[in-house]
Amino acid sequence: MQPIQTLSSKLPRVGTTIFTVMSKLAADVGALNLSQGFPSFPADPALLDLVTKALRANHNQYAPMAGVPVLREAIAQKTADVYGINYNPDTEITITSGATEALYAAITAVVQPGDEVIVFEPAYDSYVPAIELAGGIPVYITLTPPDYAIDWTQVAEQMTERTRLILVNTPHNPTGRVWTRDDLDQLADLIGDRDIFVIADEVYEHITFDRRPHVSLMQHPVLQERTFVVGSFGKTFHVTGWKIGYCLAPADLTVEFRKIHQFLTFSVSTPMQYALAEYLQQPERYLELPAFYQQKRDLFLQAIAGSRFRYVPTEGTFFQNVSYEAITDEPDYDLAIRLTKEIGVASIPVSVFYDQKNDYKILRFCFAKDDDTLLRAGERLVKWTNL
Repeated sequence: MQPIQTLSSKLPRVGTTIFTVMSKLAADVGALNLSQGFPSFPADPALLDLVTKALRANHNQYAPMAGVPVLREAIAQKTADVYGINYNPDTEITITSGATEALYAAITAVVQPGDEVIVFEPAYDSYVPAIELAGGIPVYITLTPPDYAIDWTQVAEQMTERTRLILVNTPHNPTGRVWTRDDLDQLADLIGDRDIFVIADEVYEHITFDRRPHVSLMQHPVLQERTFVVGSFGKTFHVTGWKIGYCLAPADLTVEFRKIHQFLTFSVSTPMQYALAEYLQQPERYLELPAFYQQKRDLFLQAIAGSRFRYVPTEGTFFQNVSYEAITDEPDYDLAIRLTKEIGVASIPVSVFYDQKNDYKILRFCFAKDDDTLLRAGERLVKWTNL
């Protein structure tokens, strides 16, 4: 027999995602899981009833590749109402298997071998693997605490004739920073008339705080014509396990996007799409989300107010970063593991979101949890910091 060949990895630096590691550890030791970004409370029963309604209406076969028309039309209406921007539901809106698939399809559609892609780090961990699988070269712009502001001069210095794509995430995971209109203007000025595209990961679009608006890249005329805007129903309606997202893009970009999408998943769960289309008919279901999550953010911050953590209240998303620099110089990864095991509270070490694992002594906590969980976690964290 011929010896079995060793498989050469296309992603040699990639291991098991930190979310899997921490959620498994939390389950193994019975810890409160404030690590992975999923709600611990149930979805709206009205939405679940609409799924049952769709199932019984026999919406159980393949959906059209681009998504069921009524959902694409509902997204178009929502986008026009919220942002004042019109997308054609037939040619510019695609339903995807979660935002991660949409991001992968958009990156694959744009990036050719040797192209450079600007990535703002700390960055969500699916971005760079997708870039590398497409043959692209990530170029990092490093953001630092406490404000994680973008140095646009540095961005300009990193742009070259090989820059093909810029990846934007606002509201930003894991820092919680929300882009401003000035950020959009700065980006548009840098791109100018160059052949550069943009992907805007806006899955937390409805989760911003203290009356801070979400400024979508679609609202900037220069950026809209070259941007894939990615959204997520999982984040908005507390159904992350449904894995249903969408992509808004001009028609010529959508053509190339769909070429990739059709061979990734082809189509997305049909009854869930019909349910979401009907659920979207009541705008308050997403317009009330900022107040809902701000209450949880504030409750968590009140719960840890007696601790020695340092923090700036997050501007958006359902994550709060805290600095433990005044408590210990332990590496953030080691501390996250230890706190999960010793006090039963799981978090995410922010260093994992940096290419060089920059350790600023910061942990990320998810507050998309029921109030009792947040209060119990806060009590344990306060007790630990004050030992």
